[in-house]
Order: sequence, then C-alpha cells, then structure tokens
Amino acid sequence: MTGKILIVDDESAARWALETLLRREGFEVRDASSGERALEECAAFCPDLILLDILMPGLNGFEVCRRIKATPETRLTPVVLITGLSDTHDRIEGINAGADDFLSKPIDMNELLARTRSLLRIKQVTDELESAEVVLESLALSIEARDPYTRGHCDRLAEMSVGLGLRLGLPAEELKALRQGGIVHDIGKVMIPDAILLKPGPLTAEEVAVIRKHPEAGERICAPLKTFRLVLPIIRHHHEKFDGSGYPDGLRGEEIPLTARILQLADVYDALTTDRVYRRAGPQEQALAIMEREAELHWWDRSLFDEFRTMIQAGQKMAVKGAN
Repeated sequence: MTGKILIVDDESAARWALETLLRREGFEVRDASSGERALEECAAFCPDLILLDILMPGLNGFEVCRRIKATPETRLTPVVLITGLSDTHDRIEGINAGADDFLSKPIDMNELLARTRSLLRIKQVTDELESAEVVLESLALSIEARDPYTRGHCDRLAEMSVGLGLRLGLPAEELKALRQGGIVHDIGKVMIPDAILLKPGPLTAEEVAVIRKHPEAGERICAPLKTFRLVLPIIRHHHEKFDGSGYPDGLRGEEIPLTARILQLADVYDALTTDRVYRRAGPQEQALAIMEREAELHWWDRSLFDEFRTMIQAGQKMAVKGAN
C-alpha cells in the first residue's frame, strides 16, 4: 500500500524517526515543524494521512486538526493525534477537534504502521466514493446539456435550494444534500429519448408516462452510493404536490420530505423564468404570481412558498440596489 503522509512535530528528531520508518515502508512523506507550516503543506501536498503532534508552540495540534477538518478540501483526510498526554479530557478535546485516531508517546512502530495502513484503506474508499459522486454529477450535467434551454438549470436550483435551506436553518448535511440534489435531481432523464425530452409540441399520454418515470430511475441510479442517502428522497419526490396529485408516489403534505419540497419550489420557479422549448420565459413577478395561485390550490407548501418568495424578492431588491 502506498500513500502520502504528512508528519507534524516541532521536534526534529521525532520527525526524522517517523519519516525514516515510513519511507522505508514505501510511503511518500513530508514533514512540518509547526502548525502554521502544516496547514501550508496540507494545501500544497494534499496528504492522505496526517500524523500530528499535539504539544507545539503557536498553533497546537487541536487547533490544526480543527482547521483541517473545517476545510472542504481536507475535511476527509484522516488525522492521527500523537501525544504524551493520557488525560481523558485531552482525548475528548481531540475527538471534538475531529481527530480520527490517537497514538501515545513513546510510539510503538508496529502499532503506528498498523494504524497507518488501516486509515489509508479507509481514505482510499472515501476517495472512491467522492469520485463516484463526481461521475454522477458530471452525468447529470451532461443530461442538462442535451437541452440548450436548460443550460445552467442545475446550478441555479442548487443555489436557490441551499439559499432557502440556510434561511430555514437546516443543518450542514441537509444543505449539502440540497446542493447535490440540485445537480442530480433529473439524472433519471438519461433514459428519456430526445424525441420526447426536446419535443416542442404537446406530449401524448404515453410520452407523459415516460417522462414521469425519471424520478424513480434517478433514485435507482444513485441508490448504490450510500453517501447520497439524504439526496435520494429529493430525487424521488421533487415532483410530488402538497395535495397528493404529484408523482411518483402521490405523497401529501408533510409526507413529502422537506428537502424535496424546497427543491421543487426552486425547480418550478426556474422553469417559469427561463426559456423552454415549449414557451418563453416570464418575468419574476409573473412567475411568483403563478406559484401563488398554485399554492392556493395546495400544490405547494404554503408557508415554505411564502419564505421562498421573500427570498427571491429580497434577492431582486439587492440586484437592483447593486445596479444603482
């Protein structure tokens, strides 16, 4: 097994001993003598594993770990805290900082190698999962590109959905699901022929039935990826309606997951305010008026729509103010 390892310790002898052992085992190794330098190396070296001493001048290991785990590019990089401290309080602080494992001084080199290989295997699996997410998102964007009228649709949905989620105070994992859902919600359209997807005139009943299969198809495509567990309900249910007249399951009211209700509002608004093959785009206020009437018909979550409308109108006011 190979991998890139960053050793962080203010003691040169400790760094040298660990670096010698790990290079002998075939790992690519760099070192840093301070917390500040460690953060620079993380950005430049992109390590697969970080061995981090706790007691250092300046930024200590706890703070370095917190910053690594707070940075999107490095948050999934395993961090092993190396300490001579045996106090339970210090281990708890390390766990709260995001540490993945601990090693106590003096270090048992066999234990070090065993933990290193174990964490690198986990990192490899994590990287493969992230690659799968990228592939799915790329596929979704390629589907969007089939229709010149919907270019940018996915990014706009992701932005609006996350914006509404922030206003509602949703947790970070649901905000991430909204962003991913905005990108991949229509991935099931890969199975719809262009003759139907891009048809300029009215669809037949049979063609509508084909279109309505795309949420379930999208869910099946993404289901094997366990990291998409919060995204799957968005994919499946973003065409449900509050009165139960939507598809594919005819869910009613709060049976529809909140994240799906958020994305469906963004989806409808974007469809009304952008050119489509079957009609021209309408202005913002016209789109909101149409959605208002639909909310009165109980198609949408009324309170959620009110919050969405406030967000859109506030954004328009900011844009006008900026233009002035």
